[in-house]
Amino acid sequence: MSKSKSAYSTPTKVSKLETHIIVVWVDNEASVLSRVVGLFSGRGYNIESLAVAEVDQKNNLSRITIVTTGTPEVIKQIVLQLKKLVPVHKVGNFKREDKNVIFKEMALFKVVGNSAKINKALNACKKFNPVILDQTKKSAVIQITALRREIDKMAKNLKSHGLISVSRTGAVAMTRGAEIFN
Repeated sequence: MSKSKSAYSTPTKVSKLETHIIVVWVDNEASVLSRVVGLFSGRGYNIESLAVAEVDQKNNLSRITIVTTGTPEVIKQIVLQLKKLVPVHKVGNFKREDKNVIFKEMALFKVVGNSAKINKALNACKKFNPVILDQTKKSAVIQITALRREIDKMAKNLKSHGLISVSRTGAVAMTRGAEIFN
């Protein structure tokens, strides 16, 4: 994890940097995403990953999942400022190490090589229940779902097996059990 160069995110002796996943429910309309992202960029906050999609057609709502790092004071300020934006309906804030929340990313890996190399790549991904989306005699596109650090590690490991391209979703999150936080 690289450290932010923003003055807003400088750790002090009292406050350490923390990684948070912020989930924002917004109206699904033009320019809403740019307003949310503008809030971050205008204040020098960094977005490590961003995932957004419509989640409720009937009510025209989208869910934005943002991974960011900052001091507790900065994170609190981000959440307060997000809640003030007009198209925002609800904001959830979770620490990455929160055991009551599931955090996952999806990644696509394109591997090129002979069949032996491709088979080694598939075996390396076995732990993550890989899905083969495309396969030829000389290539394969493998999909896995895992934690960010596991995807980072897998990308590094697959380089020796002919990895030529990686595409990732960014984090998505959901609470565990019967608790509802949509």
